[in-house]
Amino acid sequence: MSVGILGTKLGMTQIFDETGKAIPVTVIQAGPCQVTQVKTKQTDGYNAIQVGYKEVKPKTLNRPKLGHLAKSEASSLRHLREYRAEDSADYQPGQSISADVLSAGQIVDVCGTSIGKGFAGYQKRHNFKRGPMSHGSKNHRAPGSTGAGTTPGRVYPGKRMAGRLGGSRVTIRKLSVVRVDAEKNLVLIKGSVPGKPGALLSIAPANIVGK
Repeated sequence: MSVGILGTKLGMTQIFDETGKAIPVTVIQAGPCQVTQVKTKQTDGYNAIQVGYKEVKPKTLNRPKLGHLAKSEASSLRHLREYRAEDSADYQPGQSISADVLSAGQIVDVCGTSIGKGFAGYQKRHNFKRGPMSHGSKNHRAPGSTGAGTTPGRVYPGKRMAGRLGGSRVTIRKLSVVRVDAEKNLVLIKGSVPGKPGALLSIAPANIVGK
């Protein structure tokens, strides 16, 4: 199977390979997920499957979502994501997808919400250099000029300034799967991924587009 899977970030650790080299990895609880919808070129114009993750009490979901899940006889699932598939006919509504869709050595893209860091200044947010630290300097952490004078008389949109940092959707591409534990639905991915422990993550092969 060449589709994506949803999971929960558990945290980071390190493992050792056969030569004793330490490999930093992120441990992810991947799945199990359920197929909640199958899209085909005949019905939707493209092939894709929608998967659901994390079963919750039905009262925590709204009625449109419950009605949508009832069509595929799926459980009350909080998170839904769609992944393109070469041939969606291989999947059926209600089918279970677990961590074994991934394999060691596979290259994947991991998408999640980065850690929010609140209102940040120029240096922390955009890696600006500081000003002179000598006595009398009034430009230690100031941004400097932000625009021209009379013309155009305003600051152009997109100007790098202080503002909210983090808390946005981030995709880390071309990460390597180090190990897969199919029994416990655990996936170990080399390096770091977005979000804090407990955050929702979407893992997809590097050539698959997830929405």
